[in-house]
Amino acid sequence: MADMTTGTGEPSRTLALLWRNRDAGAPIEQRRRGPGRRASVDEVVDAAIALADADDLAAVTIRSVAGRVGVSTMSVYTYVPGKAELLDLMVDAVYLSMPRPAWRARTWRKRLERVAETNRALFEAHPWLTEVAVLSRPPLGPGLMAKYEHELAAFDGTGLDDVATDAALAYLLGFVQGHARAARDAARARSDTAMSDADWWAANQPVLERALDPAAYPRAVRVGAAAGEAHGTPWSPEHAWRFGLARTLDGLAALVQR
Repeated sequence: MADMTTGTGEPSRTLALLWRNRDAGAPIEQRRRGPGRRASVDEVVDAAIALADADDLAAVTIRSVAGRVGVSTMSVYTYVPGKAELLDLMVDAVYLSMPRPAWRARTWRKRLERVAETNRALFEAHPWLTEVAVLSRPPLGPGLMAKYEHELAAFDGTGLDDVATDAALAYLLGFVQGHARAARDAARARSDTAMSDADWWAANQPVLERALDPAAYPRAVRVGAAAGEAHGTPWSPEHAWRFGLARTLDGLAALVQR
């Protein structure tokens, strides 16, 4: 899918599809099979998600979705107008599938930790989400609205006003998405080179030793070596997650206390 930005489809058609609104006038907005229809919007969306989960967004084409659903390529357009709307439906569907248990943790910090962990799990289950850019006018489907409502409730009792709560949630989710993207890039590097980080450093050590002169880069060499020795790798996703999440919540704590 060349376009990886949400909200680029025709808004009224996208919203009608997201909410499966039968009154919007177009046959593509029906949720269930009707006469002459061999599939449903949900089956088309599920097929696209499965393809993206297995082989990334590049694998999601109208032809590949049609093949997975078992319909002709052109008939897919009777369910979704195009790839832009399909991407919106895919994102909203995975949001709708997220667990939303009642908040039982007594402290806001524990609740926000859970928000972060749940979103991290979402990115791990659907890595292609790290490639999706969200516009300032995201498609407000049932999945997005349910996710937003649930995550806002984690801030109850913090004393933040509505504007600060919205910004704080965006700040937390921004950290999660940034970490997920970095973790995915690191995994891709290992996969593309068929080498672990340790093997890569061992293979390139002679060149690195000549290039990384301690006299020219005393701090970089010292700190880099200490970090690499501590984590067994130049960058540890787990350490970066724990450290970054703690610092993100520390920043929000200063806001809450104020």
